[in-house]
Amino acid sequence: MNHDRNGVTVLSILGNEYSVKAPAGEDQTLLQAAAMLKTSLADTKRKYPTLIGDRLLVLAALNLCSQQIELEQQHRIELERYQDQVSATVDVISKTISQG
Repeated sequence: MNHDRNGVTVLSILGNEYSVKAPAGEDQTLLQAAAMLKTSLADTKRKYPTLIGDRLLVLAALNLCSQQIELEQQHRIELERYQDQVSATVDVISKTISQG
């Protein structure tokens, strides 16, 4: 990965170079995303050694998207649980105040 003065980062993925300019202050996020993609590609290649090129890239991307969807669903469930806990606590406090 190379950086130039204009904030363009050159990423090497599957032997191809891609020039990518991240939004201001997001350079580290770009590097982390590239590292995550490379890890996913390596994992996918280990599981499916005959895959190459676009097929490997698409399957790795689908795996990453699937993981993201699962995380979003877990987050939604946890958020609802916390909201229920807060509502229950507010109800208890309201009842305590009205009785006192």
